[in-house]
Amino acid sequence: MNSNDSAQPRILVTGGTGKTGSRVAARLLAGGHDVRIGSRSAEIPFDWADRATWGPALTDVDAVYLAYQPDLAAPGAPDVVRAFSAAAANSGVRKLVLLSGRGEPEALECEQMVRESGPAWTVVRCAFFAQNFSEGAFADYILSGAVALPNGDVPEPFVHADDIADVAVAALTEPGHDGAVYELTGPRALSFAEATAEIAKATGRDIRFIPLTRTEFVAGLTEYQVPADEISLLDYLFGTLLDGRNCATTDGVRRALGREPKDFAEYAAETAEAGVWATPVPVH
Repeated sequence: MNSNDSAQPRILVTGGTGKTGSRVAARLLAGGHDVRIGSRSAEIPFDWADRATWGPALTDVDAVYLAYQPDLAAPGAPDVVRAFSAAAANSGVRKLVLLSGRGEPEALECEQMVRESGPAWTVVRCAFFAQNFSEGAFADYILSGAVALPNGDVPEPFVHADDIADVAVAALTEPGHDGAVYELTGPRALSFAEATAEIAKATGRDIRFIPLTRTEFVAGLTEYQVPADEISLLDYLFGTLLDGRNCATTDGVRRALGREPKDFAEYAAETAEAGVWATPVPVH
């Protein structure tokens, strides 16, 4: 039993500065919860690659938002998730909320590791993040005015990171979510070409979609000196997961929160209004 039992439950948010983790942490803090940010730069550092950091980060923690980096589909991820889940259980953690991915065999393996670890659990299994166009790998494409990707005609029901965070916070702080698998998508599926067009409309800019083969895609990433492991992961995602297997929408947001998920057009409009995709002003 944790020595923190008499105090307010403490929640560790791994990936606490990432796309979903930062939103989860912000919502928990706004709700008055005791939050420990799991990141390499935190006061109590947490690093997925350094298991010596796990014990101190898990001390006196009651619940964990488990967002593995770089991705559950990355080589070795199931072994890391198994070891971390065991460490969490041994530290007295009572609840694990796992950020998972749709259509990934490795993610399903990781989900099983969490289920079998002992603490109560909830799985938040997500479609491709809408925020990848603004906070991730494709933000520079939007700024450049040309989105060059493979599988441009394959539909994907992009999910808003706010919806992911809302579901995760509910699972971490409210009763009724133990043992649930929430598969989260947006309300409709768009191809990457259609998503690009939505962003162009929201920004009022001319942003083109350029279809590539996987070979061309990898060659372009290599030319821009993207790290080899990141290239491998992106090639895997586009070569397998983004093949249409995940095009169906789901009711996960509605089941978890009792409301509809945010639409991609809403994401594009709010992100454009925030100035995230504003083109840099040339210096004369």
